[in-house]
Amino acid sequence: MSSASEISDDDFARLLAFRDGLRRFLRWSETQANAIGLTATQHQLLLSIRGHHGDPSISEIAEHLLLRHHSVVELINRAVAAGLVARVDDPNDHRVARVRLTVVGADKVALLASAHLEELSRLRSNVRALWANLPDTS
Repeated sequence: MSSASEISDDDFARLLAFRDGLRRFLRWSETQANAIGLTATQHQLLLSIRGHHGDPSISEIAEHLLLRHHSVVELINRAVAAGLVARVDDPNDHRVARVRLTVVGADKVALLASAHLEELSRLRSNVRALWANLPDTS
């Protein structure tokens, strides 16, 4: 790790560009979700379910979303009411609730994933330039 005195003006500019890029991407992502009737949080919920191998538990979703269990329960309740997800019993432990996408939820997250992968592909060269000349810390 570099000491504070070793950080160059170019390093600060690269960090600023990276954070600006993240914020712009997140704003763009939120706009995409809103355009199909989802909040950014609902989009992240659907992605956490679709990206998980198998039906995730509420605790597993909470880990993906960096939220507390009770907050995820409330989010899932709203998503169930919106027809985006369904709760299913865990076949091995009936105390555990698992969550599955509905057809509507699956269609929406697939549409967003396609747009996001296209946008990330478009941004690839900008991101690559940010990583150029970084020291290897391994």
